[in-house]
Amino acid sequence: MSLATNSPAHSSSSDDFAAFLAVDLDSHSSDSSPDEETEGDNNAESVRIKRRKVEKLENSEEDIMHEVEEQSLEVLSKQQLCSHPGSFGNMCIICGQRLDEESGVTFGYIHKELRLNNDEINRMRNKEMKELLQRKKLILVLDLDHTLLNSTELRYLTVEEEYLRSQTDSLDDVTKGSLFLLNSVHTMTKLRPFVHSFLKEASKLFEMYIYTMGERRYAFEMAKLLDPKKEYFSSKVISRDDGTQKHQKGLDVVLGKESAVLILDDTENAWTKHKENLILMERYHFFASSCRQFGFNCKSLSELKNDESETDGALTTILKVLKQVHHMFFNEVSGDLVDRDVRQVLKTVRAEVLEGCKVVFSRVFPTKFQAENHQLWKMVEQLGGTCSTELDQSVTHVVATDAGTEKSRWALKEKKFLVHPRWIEASNYFWKRQMEENFTVEQTKVEQTKKQ
Repeated sequence: MSLATNSPAHSSSSDDFAAFLAVDLDSHSSDSSPDEETEGDNNAESVRIKRRKVEKLENSEEDIMHEVEEQSLEVLSKQQLCSHPGSFGNMCIICGQRLDEESGVTFGYIHKELRLNNDEINRMRNKEMKELLQRKKLILVLDLDHTLLNSTELRYLTVEEEYLRSQTDSLDDVTKGSLFLLNSVHTMTKLRPFVHSFLKEASKLFEMYIYTMGERRYAFEMAKLLDPKKEYFSSKVISRDDGTQKHQKGLDVVLGKESAVLILDDTENAWTKHKENLILMERYHFFASSCRQFGFNCKSLSELKNDESETDGALTTILKVLKQVHHMFFNEVSGDLVDRDVRQVLKTVRAEVLEGCKVVFSRVFPTKFQAENHQLWKMVEQLGGTCSTELDQSVTHVVATDAGTEKSRWALKEKKFLVHPRWIEASNYFWKRQMEENFTVEQTKVEQTKKQ
């Protein structure tokens, strides 16, 4: 019901309302003159003036109520016409209408209850894309654990790692350290060598996000170590609480077009829908618990009192790849800038790694396994090489774990490269063909006995 309908100006008691105003005016207009004779002479005129004032007030009240009614109709019209681009809780961020039906995606890392519909997400992504391209920037999504750093719960420190407790750096200026004890989350964290320089250089070319499968509190603590001044990520810290699929990461919660996004992560299976955007990182295993987590029966870097190289380690290598992809995207790809796709550029760069190599595998795959479906086979092809099941003089590499197989012996006889499968993996991680002599295949005891 309209507010105007119940107002005095539109009710059956409007005459009473006018009479009330007349009496009120009479009570405030008796000071014009003490002379009753003069007052009598002007009485008729006074009544007319009062009546005009009453009529004017009545009209003013009608105008106000009419305006209120129009505003109410305007609000109702806006609610009916509003596309409801997003909501806080269950209220539209534009018209305030209550929204019972959920649609779109929740961006909890931006605001706990912010939800945007698909049209608004597309609009914002297109706007963001335009602004980024004008600044010659792309988007980089960074994993935390085993990519930028390595963490362990304090209770999992081995006896050989106890020395680390006395070597942690101050939290007052994290830019000067790399090993930190975080009692708030019962964790010790080691930043990967070169990480501060990596972030500084990458930020010149990319708008960066953190995306971790860790909890939100942990993600924020790690972000403080990596970006204490909030220069690189600001509020763009996404945790597992913000994802839309369990045990999966997705670009649906990233406000950037997929054609402009690169991802750095050590786990390919976390990005099943976005493998073309992914640069797979060599895992950083500083702590013993990390090695055990992935089934490695060896001493960790911390137990060996060693660390990854800063000058030619994983982050240094990947930064070069990122710069190359960025340069090609903006300077070497033809066509309109807005239509370019960083995934195609990444594919081109990757395909140069093993270009000209022809690989045959020897007893690397399980019996009766379809060779073409194996990860190593696919990896060779992605790196620009070709694979075959048959030996001929065009073969450049035989990949095996045993030098005693028929194909391995053929490779040695024909002076072809005989390499361990790790040669392929290392070339993939470092985006460069690795020196074959560093990945030789050891002969089995049986083969060594034959030669004796």
